[in-house]
Amino acid sequence: MIASPTQPLLPVKRVSVLPGFRLTLGFTLFYLALIVLLPLSAIFLKTFTMTWGAFIDAVTSPRVMSSYRLTFGMSLLAAALNVVFGGIVAWVLVRYRFPGKRIIDALVDLPFALPTAVAGIALTTLYAPNGWLGRWLVPLGIKVAFTPLGILVALTFIGLPFVVRTVQPVLQEAERELEEAAASLGAGRAQVFLRVIFPSIAPALLTGFALAFARATGEYGSVIFIAGNMPMISEITPLFIVTKLEQYDYAGATAIAVVMLLVSFALLLTINLLQAWTRKRGQSSKA
Repeated sequence: MIASPTQPLLPVKRVSVLPGFRLTLGFTLFYLALIVLLPLSAIFLKTFTMTWGAFIDAVTSPRVMSSYRLTFGMSLLAAALNVVFGGIVAWVLVRYRFPGKRIIDALVDLPFALPTAVAGIALTTLYAPNGWLGRWLVPLGIKVAFTPLGILVALTFIGLPFVVRTVQPVLQEAERELEEAAASLGAGRAQVFLRVIFPSIAPALLTGFALAFARATGEYGSVIFIAGNMPMISEITPLFIVTKLEQYDYAGATAIAVVMLLVSFALLLTINLLQAWTRKRGQSSKA
């Protein structure tokens, strides 16, 4: 039956798959508090048992400061490398067809499935002075295993999938017509990339960078085998925390963990704000 123009239309009731908003919101907050907030709160509460002077001494000793510089520096560098090369890998997988494409696409997820200890052993086997690749690199003066360079290799290995899998769907949904229109108007390849493609994938690149950085800062299993774990040279902060726990210095371990948590949160917040600004700028340019 078709309603007449004078007959008012009845409002359509929206049917939600999940229960009411209050119930789902309450469950979300409860689950978030149970999985995330309670463990983090325990770290802070254990740290509060220390005096301020003991806290400063625990988190600013020369050995700890060296581990900070190594961990955050290599994590940032590995995430930056993954943004460049991960973006290239995503571009090739989306824009080109070639034999073995599905195999390469599946190999990108290998660091997700591979246990971190296995990855560390495999990388050490490859890059050790007597390894398959190390035996050729050492005569050239390039020592990878048991050096900070080995840490960079391990962090780059475990962070690559985050960038590829973040950028890949954005490239798949990109409008190719805009690129063709820009090219038809006389834009070169560099101009098309910088003015059409890059603004659309920049938020995804920043997201991949943040995910790769977050994973790298807390990485332990794949690094301890290839790092060498030499104090003041190749000792990462997660390993130093484990060392503190083995010495039953729980307060010192949580103090270092708090510093890592705060620095990581500040960096991720900055990246997220930059990502939101980039997305907003891209929407305003399209409008």
